Amino acid sequence: MRVVIQRVSQASVTVDDQVVGAIDQGLLLLVGITENDGEEEIQTLAEKVVHMRIFEDEEGKMNKSLLDLGGAILSVSQFTLYGDCRKGRRPSFMAAARPELAHPLYERFNEQLRRRGVEVQTGIFGAMMDVSLHNDGPVTILLDSHDLVKKKLS
Repeated sequence: MRVVIQRVSQASVTVDDQVVGAIDQGLLLLVGITENDGEEEIQTLAEKVVHMRIFEDEEGKMNKSLLDLGGAILSVSQFTLYGDCRKGRRPSFMAAARPELAHPLYERFNEQLRRRGVEVQTGIFGAMMDVSLHNDGPVTILLDSHDLVKKKLS
């Protein structure tokens, strides 16, 4: 899994001219899933996201987590995070999980965020979405489960 985290003062996602998800202060997550992802990646990244200390404390230092702040998450599925641009001029998306695998894993990830006490708004999986945000900072961080989860070799 790959998650691009953007600290926002507000964010929303629109589908067919209708706002389907919106938050004030919190995190916009762009979530990409690959075919080898599963429960371990979901749990690891959900835990990391809600506890990551990227919000400023009273002294202006990034010392507070989303849970400390009481902020919300806007989670948007983003298969293009697995675009491979090493060859040619058009990205290949072969590493992105097929929708029938990615959709339930994306929903499970959002469920795990909610279980950790966070309000989660979402876009619509597979839809053409317009995402609007006011980046706070800006603070943008990329998490890749490949870097965080050590898979056991068979």
